[in-house]
Amino acid sequence: MSIVVNDPPGALGDPAMPMLRLALQPAYMARRLQDCLSVGRALANVDDPIQLRAIHVRRHKPGRRCLIEYALTYPEPNGSATRLTVLGKVRAKGLDRRSHAVQDALWRNGFGPSSEDRIGVPEPLGVLPDLAMWLQRRISGQPVTEPLTGPKGSALAVRIAGALHKLQRRGVPAGRRHTLADELVILRRQLGGVIETHPAWAVRIGRVLAASERLGATIAPGRFAPSHRDFYPDNLLVDGEWLHLIDLDLYCEADPALDMGNFIGHVTEFSLRTRHDPKALVDLEQTLEEAFVRLVGVGSRAAVRAYATLTLVRHIAISTRIPGRCDWTPALLDLCEQRLGIAAR
Repeated sequence: MSIVVNDPPGALGDPAMPMLRLALQPAYMARRLQDCLSVGRALANVDDPIQLRAIHVRRHKPGRRCLIEYALTYPEPNGSATRLTVLGKVRAKGLDRRSHAVQDALWRNGFGPSSEDRIGVPEPLGVLPDLAMWLQRRISGQPVTEPLTGPKGSALAVRIAGALHKLQRRGVPAGRRHTLADELVILRRQLGGVIETHPAWAVRIGRVLAASERLGATIAPGRFAPSHRDFYPDNLLVDGEWLHLIDLDLYCEADPALDMGNFIGHVTEFSLRTRHDPKALVDLEQTLEEAFVRLVGVGSRAAVRAYATLTLVRHIAISTRIPGRCDWTPALLDLCEQRLGIAAR
């Protein structure tokens, strides 16, 4: 049987990731996946070989990371065949053992298939150190963006706030922290790059950065809690009653308000870009904020709003890097000036 290898981004030619030559080689990966999965939860007590049906490169950041999907079938004791789709995460600088360990600990600590609240993370399946790859089961579902902006969006927003609160309460030790100072360093670095490519905006961006520093100074230091740190609609998948948190590579300890502020900031940017109005989804933003504040405490409200504004500031830089979004950079810059109280009169 011919095995499809689909590599639209051309990851195979990445000189910084020579391990991809083997990771995209069907015969080799069929053996490696058999060895790895047979001793894990996925194929426990099954001796017959798995069948590798297809390999797809789903995402590739040259010189940094690659996400590869492996479509498999394996035999059941009753003679039937079950399909299993596995995602392999490859990192150029070496195996990310930490992310695998964090996700495995979460999966075992209330975010697995027995979770009564149907809030979980994908099942981790093992590591292949020589390929700098760790494996997880691919879950079905769709990013929450579309259903969140649909007729049942308010109910989903409440569940999203609950999922974040669960992570903050039941998350495992992170081993690293992300502070407000770290957040401002990222802003300065990213917006410094925008000044280099768009020098005509240098004065305005300088003012935005100064105002962002002043806004940051108003955020009262709070306790540290487990944090996704990339909490936005694309990193939550909804599948029927289940809500899954994915892409936990930046997991750390941070201000509890950081993730919700980041999420709301992404909703505002989405509203501006797709509805041509930053206030078009304001009711949804308020639902997210209220649901989170009810769980965490009213003292978090100001910090959530501040982090939402800082997220919008970061989107100025993001908009210049993503094809098709650069047309919205001027509108984002205007919006940030308004939110920061420095818009020209």
